[in-house]
Amino acid sequence: MHRCALWSLPFLVLPLTSLADPLPSWNDSASKTAILDFVAAVTDPTSDSYVPQPDRIAVFDNDGTLWSEQPLYFQLAYALDMVRQKAEADPAILTSDALRAAAAGDIAALRETGREGMLEVVSLSHANITPEAFRASVHGWLTTTEHPTTGLTYAEMTYQPMVELLRYLRDEDFSTYIVSGGTLDFMRAIAEEAYGIPPAQVIGSIVNLSYSVEDGVPTLTKQPGLFFVDRTGDKPVGIMNHIGQRPIFAAGNSDADFEMVDWVTAGEGARFGMFIHHTDAERETAYDRGSPIGALDVVLDEAEGRGWVLVDMAKDWSRIWSATP
Repeated sequence: MHRCALWSLPFLVLPLTSLADPLPSWNDSASKTAILDFVAAVTDPTSDSYVPQPDRIAVFDNDGTLWSEQPLYFQLAYALDMVRQKAEADPAILTSDALRAAAAGDIAALRETGREGMLEVVSLSHANITPEAFRASVHGWLTTTEHPTTGLTYAEMTYQPMVELLRYLRDEDFSTYIVSGGTLDFMRAIAEEAYGIPPAQVIGSIVNLSYSVEDGVPTLTKQPGLFFVDRTGDKPVGIMNHIGQRPIFAAGNSDADFEMVDWVTAGEGARFGMFIHHTDAERETAYDRGSPIGALDVVLDEAEGRGWVLVDMAKDWSRIWSATP
């Protein structure tokens, strides 16, 4: 009896392990099947679509793809909070319409100031601080500040299906990168904790930095202005400058990610392009065409013809937030 129990134990355990669903928060749908089939093909050495491990690179937009972006980009919400706090300490810093709108939380008025106004807000809230101190400030804000509609902290509002997808790809020897329109240091403050992606694998907009020696200590300080803006056609540029080669898997959620996914899927061999379509008004927010944040116009027209997977959040995901069961 003892021998029977011992030799039979692996047969009781191994099938359960091998049949474990790597994407349990994804409903059984065409989207999930497409992902699983692609990964199986590129990781099978006998497949015509096999891709060697060094070339298995996947890139993901962040806002609206890995975590929520409504009603404001998280980084903009952080910037508004920082401007408000600074203004409470010194009202004299509110020297423009953009800064006054930011301190008042008046998003409509801030949008009217355009890109220059937004840059003013980012500069005031992000500058004159070391990258290390900035990341600590961002991490503290993300993990303690409650989102205005969900009651979750901002850090808790990652999409569980996408966290599972990132983990699954890494289990299959993919390297996973974030390619965000947000700034590098903002994402690097939380990326490893939230997604298992180390700071070196975050690509994003770059704030100006300066080098100085203060009291004998070499120091970097964030300065006003942006050195590089990682949006639309600049996303492929950022990827090539940072990684040095074209990925084989790309995921986004808006027209701002069109060029990234288009470039990735235009390469030779097996390629995968995917967009998250925000269709779930009950569990998250439904938006696409004409949205002031995360507009999805061109992609909706082009996705099918280009063979891209359009993930229907309401139908394809059984769960939304990582923080809630």
